[in-house]
Amino acid sequence: MRRLLAVLVLLAGGVTGCTVADEARIVVTTNILGDVVSRIAGDQAEVTVLMKPNADPHSFAISAREANTMQTADLVVYNGLGLEEGVLRHVESARSEGVPVVEVGAKVEPIEYREGDAAGTADPHFWTDPARVGTAVRVLADEIVAHVDGVDAAVVRERAAAYGKELSDLDAELAARFGRIPDDRRVLVTNHHVFGYLAGRYDLRVIGAVLPSGTTLASPSASDLASLVTAVQDHGVRAIFADTAQPARLAEVLAEEAGLNVRVVGLYSESLSEADGEAASYLAMMRFNAEAIIGGLSG
Repeated sequence: MRRLLAVLVLLAGGVTGCTVADEARIVVTTNILGDVVSRIAGDQAEVTVLMKPNADPHSFAISAREANTMQTADLVVYNGLGLEEGVLRHVESARSEGVPVVEVGAKVEPIEYREGDAAGTADPHFWTDPARVGTAVRVLADEIVAHVDGVDAAVVRERAAAYGKELSDLDAELAARFGRIPDDRRVLVTNHHVFGYLAGRYDLRVIGAVLPSGTTLASPSASDLASLVTAVQDHGVRAIFADTAQPARLAEVLAEEAGLNVRVVGLYSESLSEADGEAASYLAMMRFNAEAIIGGLSG
């Protein structure tokens, strides 16, 4: 019935051309998970990614047509743990229509924020730890095989295993590279709390964030900024890391307030870039960020 509804909606909207009503379809909310799911599914299913490149997962929205696509999918994949604040109601609507839905973040042993206004709640930014993404790959392979009719289970699991090996290699590579950073420089200041998993994986320490929150929709108070300026000064911080999808003005103001020679370094922390950009895939994003962080801390 969901597939028939999808065809009827397309016809009612005047869309020309043929539709493949029996083609397996997976809808993914964020583009980071979209890349991961695409690597697992390959040509076994059509993967629709809702979040555009260089977007903010906390605030991006979708159209009525995209919402309908979710309700007629074979499987909906979302990050969860409160990340997709503007899309969650559509995820729940799809679930209520009987669409299988998987909240990936809840299945990879999430950690909690340790400070800020989100302290004690689950941190959704698990993808900054490649080992947890490896766990997500195994979870997703199981979900695809279980819920997406017509896929070749052996092909899906073979692709998942191959991608898992790439993630394991990435993890070892990053561990070696981050391990060479001197102990007195292994501290991070970010635009908001997004690198808790990376810090835990590679023995770094997050000493603060310009936005003392797990979401970019928060606003810092004067006392928040004053406390962070003190931390920056006490630790001799050389760089503040801000997401390339977010205005870096707050981080720049903090650098000016600190009165230190602090650079603002852009990272792809929550979104992939365009296909021809520096972070077009999850693996490319992690390597770009590692290079930028190491350069920022060591320079």
